[in-house]
Amino acid sequence: MEQQQEHKRRVRYKGTHPKKFSEKYKELQPEKYQSDVEKIIQSGKTPAGMHISIMVQEILDVLQIQPGEIGMDATLGYGGHTQKMLEQLQGKGHIYATDVDPIESEKTRARLEGLGYGPEILTIRRMNFARLDEVAPEEKFDFVLADLGVSSMQIDNPERGFTFKQDGPLDLRLDPTSGVTAAQRLRELDYEELVGMLVENSDEPYAEQIAKAILKHRRQVGAIETTRQLAEVIEQALSFLPASERKEGIKKSCQRCFQALRIDINSEYEVLYSFLDKLPGVMKPGGRIAILTFHSGEDRLVKQAFRQGLRDGTYSDASKDVIRPSQEECFRNPRARSTKLRWAVRG
Repeated sequence: MEQQQEHKRRVRYKGTHPKKFSEKYKELQPEKYQSDVEKIIQSGKTPAGMHISIMVQEILDVLQIQPGEIGMDATLGYGGHTQKMLEQLQGKGHIYATDVDPIESEKTRARLEGLGYGPEILTIRRMNFARLDEVAPEEKFDFVLADLGVSSMQIDNPERGFTFKQDGPLDLRLDPTSGVTAAQRLRELDYEELVGMLVENSDEPYAEQIAKAILKHRRQVGAIETTRQLAEVIEQALSFLPASERKEGIKKSCQRCFQALRIDINSEYEVLYSFLDKLPGVMKPGGRIAILTFHSGEDRLVKQAFRQGLRDGTYSDASKDVIRPSQEECFRNPRARSTKLRWAVRG
């Protein structure tokens, strides 16, 4: 007689609503609780652990994908953009996708295979998109998308260390299997390096005060190992702010400092430089490119690359101005607010 599989109850939580990421069973299973998740989105919040793809229609309008074309999603993430691009192919053609995150890329592979997008139309490679010339050396692409934002799954999971709102290890690596953590990096940097990182990577106006507070904590207390420890150090550094401005000022500085650290340990500017340099070489003539950026440093690099490409004939056309998400989209997905879309066409 076949033995029945033991039923496991989900972990219970205190109170009426789950507070910890691991307890948010509805948001972590959006396919099972679609109506509940939609209520969260309609209220102007992003469900925990779920990534809502940004500017999908605007991207499709730019890329003009036709059945039979070959394309690349340089930043797979949750696979929302990839899914919509696959739909445009109507079963003909191929999409190559890259992602350095071994945890989320496997979840996305399973999700897309469940929707019928297997290896015959979708190839997922775990590699950095700076190596886009190695993704499919035998192919030239009709379209390429790069969404440079961090996915909500990474942000919401406190174990990844991307958020200061919940305590967790100060990690911030996009690939948690390689490289140094943000905590290790903070143990290495001296005052000048800290100030430089905070200014260059996030335009932090209180970089000097925060750098001094980090060094003081290292001397008097020890290394900063968790997300909340860093947030508390930033809070102490900004205690001089007027009471009416302090809460918002600390929040924004925390956001900027975590961003600066993430950019540093993942070498994000160097990766983007390499991607933009190699991009024309993997495109077919007339191939279309869409890039989503989320802060001024990224946008500046993309704008400069496209403008230089227009001048030297590498690109036949490129966006003169950024395209931004609609007010309606920003309400449904607050994480879309800082997004900028730029596009170019290979000459």
